Amino acid sequence: MMQEWKEEECKLAVENGETFCLYLYTPLCGTCQVASKMLTISLELFPELKAGKMNMNYIQAIAESYEIESVPCLLLFKEGQLHKKIYAFQSVPYLYGLLKEIS
Repeated sequence: MMQEWKEEECKLAVENGETFCLYLYTPLCGTCQVASKMLTISLELFPELKAGKMNMNYIQAIAESYEIESVPCLLLFKEGQLHKKIYAFQSVPYLYGLLKEIS
């Protein structure tokens, strides 16, 4: 299940070399709401995978450091390293495949 993260939680996960996904969104984005639902369904199949979400309106430093171009955006981290950056969520099976790569 995705929890709302603060910047410190993201930094700690990276520093500790964790494998996780980070969903970046804005509250008024309709596409983000659809992507969030698809991602939530996909994450149910990976209960052990750490997952966070962050409102892009409040995390300018992270947006700059990972060169985020738009929302929704899914950052996949494997052992503390950015593995993939996804903007097109496409479908639940597609997201499942991406999550399987890092789990």
